[in-house]
Amino acid sequence: MVDFHPRADDLPTEFAVFPLAGALLLPRGKLPLNIFERRYLAMTEDSLASGRMFAMIQPDPHAAPTEHGPGLYRTGCLGRLTSFSESDDGRFLITLTGLSRFHIAEELPGRRGYRRVRADFSGFPADLDTAPAATGVERDALLTALKAYFVHQKFDANWDAIRRMPDDALVVTLAMVCPFEPAEKQALLEAPSEADRAVTLLALLQMGAASSDLPPGRPLS
Repeated sequence: MVDFHPRADDLPTEFAVFPLAGALLLPRGKLPLNIFERRYLAMTEDSLASGRMFAMIQPDPHAAPTEHGPGLYRTGCLGRLTSFSESDDGRFLITLTGLSRFHIAEELPGRRGYRRVRADFSGFPADLDTAPAATGVERDALLTALKAYFVHQKFDANWDAIRRMPDDALVVTLAMVCPFEPAEKQALLEAPSEADRAVTLLALLQMGAASSDLPPGRPLS
């Protein structure tokens, strides 16, 4: 498949959103999704027929419910379907690759049961850059914290793969797969720069390794 590198003018301003607590999509990140609920099957079908894009966003537990459903955080991330298959029982198994963050300018009337928004991308011009971003990450400190976090979580990690990852890909991948709380995931999403996200990630790993009441995690392969 040919890589898709959109410009700001190529991004739609109106699109579907998939509200899912604890699910984080970041620019250049790849999020596997198992789609089975009827309205999100419809959302995926419509996205495949028109641009192959929809967005991930988290419900905001502190926001008042709206006529469309639970209140949402103002910031989400638009993604593009980059792989797709259909299971024998009618589920869609897809990969959504992050393109750019956005702010919700307005929530629009729903379509076929799923929610839609009008978006403002103006606050995130660097998200579409194709060059690796400078994270300023202290890699040794990050890996030390990661090992302690994984021990605490009882993760079985593929350390060879982790060591081969460039700094920017490592930060994005860890931010997306580690089982942080939804508010912590949102903080990683809203970090102003890649360097800020790396600092936030390191702090969360260090705090998580020191915590005695983390929920059980899942293996990173």
